[in-house]
Amino acid sequence: MSISTKQHQAYRSTFLIGSALVVVAMIFGCKNNNKKDTAFAKADTATSLNTPPIAQRSTSQEWKDYWYAGTAEITSYELQQARYGELREGTAALIFVTEDFLPEKQVKADNQDNNNIPVIKLNATKNFVTGIYPYSIMSSTFLPVNEELHAIKVSQSMQEWCGNTYTQLNNRDQFEVQIHSYFESRADEKYTLDKAVLENELWALLRIDPTLLPTGSFTSIPDVSYAAMTHTPIKAYEVTGSLTANSYILNYPSLDRTLTIRFSSDFPHQIKGWEESYPDGRGGEKMTTTATKMKIIKSAYWGKKTKEDEALRTELGL
Repeated sequence: MSISTKQHQAYRSTFLIGSALVVVAMIFGCKNNNKKDTAFAKADTATSLNTPPIAQRSTSQEWKDYWYAGTAEITSYELQQARYGELREGTAALIFVTEDFLPEKQVKADNQDNNNIPVIKLNATKNFVTGIYPYSIMSSTFLPVNEELHAIKVSQSMQEWCGNTYTQLNNRDQFEVQIHSYFESRADEKYTLDKAVLENELWALLRIDPTLLPTGSFTSIPDVSYAAMTHTPIKAYEVTGSLTANSYILNYPSLDRTLTIRFSSDFPHQIKGWEESYPDGRGGEKMTTTATKMKIIKSAYWGKKTKEDEALRTELGL
């Protein structure tokens, strides 16, 4: 069927009007979408602006030159460890090194990225023997260098012939704690804690600046290795801290436990040793563990893998 000229013109007019309306709708639709995107951006910006900025720590050029030299600081100690009512001879080591950390996964970063967090890491080890069987204890602490934040993560493992224990604390909205143990009294636990000072992080904070160490009365979560050895619940306890030019003392009245860390008053504030006293003997007798510095070296230990490199352990007395 043919369409008359008038009908064609009418259809054409209708089509043009409809097209114009569609274009107008699209334009306004685009404007509305832009407003919506802008509104979310403003909301995100407002949220970030309303969030208190994280306080920053400052480190000197001397500090950067020492800690960003591509090597770790390794210190060996002669250990007298209180265990089962007797002092056991052994060795301890503190390994401090800086590295990049992933804030979400909370593990060491494999690649450089602007979102990585520079941390100072402390690996603390103890090795000693009780009778026929040996103990091997290690904790790892990752403390941000530039931000005034708690340690991002603390982990600890203990091996002896009875079995293994493992503890991990992650710093998220709260402290997230996981414990896995051979012993029934601990077994598998998972819980959260309100944030408090972590004793483990204080050793690393001391290496950034001893004057930052908390003093007076506050609450602190004790060393996770101490907690594992004594089956002490991992939670915050009342503590008092005192600082001198070359020592830092923590006293936990409810645990009858005192920790004294001895360090050099001069940069880089190397740790000379420590004493830790708490009930460990028969009948709750209080005993004191001591660690005395033997040797300190700077080394990129992760590349020292050959038999020839074993001479470094001899040098450290390990």
